[in-house]
Amino acid sequence: MQLAFREFGQGQPLIILHGLFGQSDNWNTLAKRFAADGFHVYTIDQRNHGLSPHSDVWTYEAMAADLKEFIDTHALHNPLLLGHSMGGKTVMFFELMYPGIADKIIVADIAPRAYGHHHDDVLKGLHNVDFAVIKTRKEAEAALSVYLSDFGTKQFLLKNIYWKDSDNNVMDWRFNLKTISEQYEHVGVEVPNGSSHVAALFVRGDKSNYITDSDLPMIRQRFPNYTLETIANSGHWVHAEQPQAFYEAVINFIR
Repeated sequence: MQLAFREFGQGQPLIILHGLFGQSDNWNTLAKRFAADGFHVYTIDQRNHGLSPHSDVWTYEAMAADLKEFIDTHALHNPLLLGHSMGGKTVMFFELMYPGIADKIIVADIAPRAYGHHHDDVLKGLHNVDFAVIKTRKEAEAALSVYLSDFGTKQFLLKNIYWKDSDNNVMDWRFNLKTISEQYEHVGVEVPNGSSHVAALFVRGDKSNYITDSDLPMIRQRFPNYTLETIANSGHWVHAEQPQAFYEAVINFIR
């Protein structure tokens, strides 16, 4: 699958993968900082997200294969792989499926374990936005607000609205809401058993429960050469809430 992407700078390849309902431009600011430090940064839209193709197949195995195809197509050598949440799971699957390709991996606020339904209210809110009736972002926000109260979450989701047919004033979501809704359980699955000695950095927010101390044995079993960084005053969106601390943790690790 030909994935949409943005690129910045020159140097060793650094590929960044967004999380669920995200897109490549969520990472523009940090991508430019890493590019200024001498890295060739690629921010990718994963399948069913952003400008990348929609597909009825939506598994980590498929997303890892997409990443392998991207690396091969662009002839990238010793890439650094960074993924947040769903993107971090893609990176872990990739490393266990295709060992020896990545130079180092960075996993932001996600563990290898299985996760339950975290996004029920988000999905209800998204399905409450009826684009046959709704014609403005303000109306879309009001529809989301029936199920969601967090301002940041709503703004993050609203960034995915685009004009599907501007002549007829029709908007839509960039992500594939149908497949994501029908196959949501695929995003929470456990990373399979396996082990890689790749140098791995796991970054968590101290206010997030996505990586807990009880997850560390599972991380150690799969990635024994791992380092853990905990970012203060940060939740799950560690890179957005504390960008300077996140940037320093990553740049110190990859250097």
